[in-house]
Order: sequence, then C-alpha cells, then structure tokens
Amino acid sequence: MRRSKVSRSRGRDGDAYPREGAPIVSDLPQLPFPRRDRLAISPMFRELRASSPITRVRTGTGDEAWLVTSYEEVRSLIGDERLGRTHPDPENAPRVSHAIIAGGPRGDFDKEKADHERMRKMLAPAFSARRMRVLAGHVQELVDELLDEMAAKRPPADLHAHLSVPLPALVISELLGVPREDRERFRALADTMTDMANPGRAQSALAELSGYIHELMVEKRRDPAEDVFSDMATMDAADDEIAELGAMLLFAGHETTVNRIDHGVAYLLTDPAQRDALVADPSLVPGAVEEILRMTAPSDLGVTRWARTDVQVGDVTIRKGDAVIISTMAANRDDRVFEDPDTFDIHRQGEEPHLAFAHGMHYCIGASLARVELRSVFGTLFTRFPSLALAVPFAEVPIRVDRATGGFEAMPVVW
Repeated sequence: MRRSKVSRSRGRDGDAYPREGAPIVSDLPQLPFPRRDRLAISPMFRELRASSPITRVRTGTGDEAWLVTSYEEVRSLIGDERLGRTHPDPENAPRVSHAIIAGGPRGDFDKEKADHERMRKMLAPAFSARRMRVLAGHVQELVDELLDEMAAKRPPADLHAHLSVPLPALVISELLGVPREDRERFRALADTMTDMANPGRAQSALAELSGYIHELMVEKRRDPAEDVFSDMATMDAADDEIAELGAMLLFAGHETTVNRIDHGVAYLLTDPAQRDALVADPSLVPGAVEEILRMTAPSDLGVTRWARTDVQVGDVTIRKGDAVIISTMAANRDDRVFEDPDTFDIHRQGEEPHLAFAHGMHYCIGASLARVELRSVFGTLFTRFPSLALAVPFAEVPIRVDRATGGFEAMPVVW
C-alpha cells in the first residue's frame, strides 16, 4: 500500500506525523470520522459497510489502511493468522494513529505466533473463569468501598474519578501484584501512555513503566507471591520483553474498563426507563453489561493488524505489510446481525454474540475479569444511588480528545 504524500515532521519520540495545522488532503475516507452524538458512532461506518465493508481509508497519521466494518468480515479476519500485531519492517510500517501503544506494530515478526501462544498459556490460569468467580467477592468489596467514599461527599461528585478510574486500577494492580503504595503511579503512567497530543511524553511513560516492571520482576523472583507478575518472573524471556508485556496488561486491563463503566453510566442516565428497569429487576444486570460492551465506542480505533502475507477477501486483496483496522464497534452495530443496532436495549436476547472482546485465537484473555467488574458496578450503583443523575446536560460532559482510547474526562453526578 502506498504511503501518503503529506507534510510531515518528527515528534519527540522520533515518529513522523503531520505537522500541526497541516491538512491531510486525501481522496479516501479520512479517520477519525465526524460524530453527531458522543454515544453513537459516525454514520460513515454504516455507509461504508453498505457499499464496501472492506475499504481503504486514510488514518490520522496520513497513512493508508484497510477498514473492515461488517460483522461477518470482522469476525473472520480478527482470528485470521495471516494478520498480526507485528510487521516485517516496523520502522516503515503504516501507522493508524500517533498513539505509542496502539498506533503501530509491536513485537518480533518471526516469533509472533510462538510468543502469542506462550503468553496465553502462561496467563490463562490467572484469568480463568474459575479464578474470576473467586475474585468476584473482592471486586464487590472494592465497589462498595468506593461508593461509600463517594456517598460521604456532598454532591456533585465526579463518578469518573471516584469509581470508573480507581476500580479497574485497583483490580488489575492486585491481580498483577503491584504493591499498594505504587498503584497510583502505575495508574497515572497507564493514562499517560495513551497521550496522542504529546508522543514524547507517552513514550517516556511507557519507558518508565517498563523500567518499573523490570525492577518489580527482580523482587518477584526473590520473593514470589500469588500474582501474575510472579508467574511472569519465571518466564523464559528477556526482561525487557516481560516488562513490555506487563505494561500492555496494565493498559488493557485498565483503560478499556474505565471507558465501559463511564459509557454504561452515560447510557443509563440518559435513558431513565432502562435505569429504573435495571434497579427493579437485578436479573437484567448480565444482559445490561453485554449491551454496554456491545455499544461502547469511545474512539474510532479498532483492533489493528498488519498483513503477514497477501490476504484475499472476496474481490479485495490486502497486500503483505498493509495495515488493517478491524472495527469491532462497527460490526457490533451491523443491522444484518442486530435488530435496531444503534439503540441501547438491556433486554436484547437471541442475537449473535457481540465482538467487543474479539474472537477466536485473539479473544481477550481478560474478558471474564471485565465482566466481573462491570456486573458488580451495574448491579450496585443504581440501587445504592437510586436518584443518581447527571449534574450537567450530557452535551456538557467533558470528553477526552487527546487520548488513543477516547472516553470521558469526567462524569459529574448528583443524587
């Protein structure tokens, strides 16, 4: 795929990106697409899915990528071994964003499959459904404690700061084995890693976090405990590889769940009838969580892969090295699969499973953990605060525009 001819400069992390204020002139659809509603995805995804479910687009970096928008193709390609997270020439690979974490390829092209299988085998026991059931009681204790702290304050309060951010940080830190005194630093670095406005700052945060995990591995080898980092300390791998894997686990186990809590709260507070139904019938909580997972779409970035070889899909040929943005959020709103797909409905039944956690060999290993956290939050929040409401009109709830993961900057509420 040809690289774009746009005006580019060098960021402090050394990556090329368009100069501030320099327009990207393109004959291709340009990401990110404009949104009319902060809880909806752009109508452009529906239009592209109807006309060309696999189509070339221009990313925010000026590079080209393939965008996949239909449920059928997304489900097929997201588990296709011909696509991967690595690239044979990473320095010249097309990038999908300026984000350090998700913008470009990572890992060893020649060892990707073996490394992936080894990682999943090592991590599977820690994230098993059985272990998550055991963890569920402790997660509920954390939710109760955080809501107690919020209740002790006078409204308005920021639910984002009091619940959405600290809960996933506490849970993933305990699971990984981060000492309590380091958890705020751990969380702050995870947030900074997603900064797209200042790539140099994001790169520094990743380096600092990897260095911290490297030091922690030394401690875990000397004094292991019942946690994931202790398990990782026994891996037959280089310390820098283990440190980067640990940083990725923190990012994946924290940022995505923060967004899902915030978006779930937003959906329910802007639809009081469904909020009241959830309070009246706790059996609706699991279905409500699945609907939150299906609908949450904080940014246009999907699951990004690079073609390891030429891939033929219908009449489309994806060439080796091409970037492929597999849009699970667009697939989750495919009207050929979901009835009235843009409507939030906690009563949905009998439809195909959503793809929020991907599919096949790349199915999210932390899916059970996310469900435990979300079921605890949405099974408790509105019974504890039955009069919970937004403190400002929804259009005034601040959003994050400089983060790869998007989402909300705050969630001001009253009760």
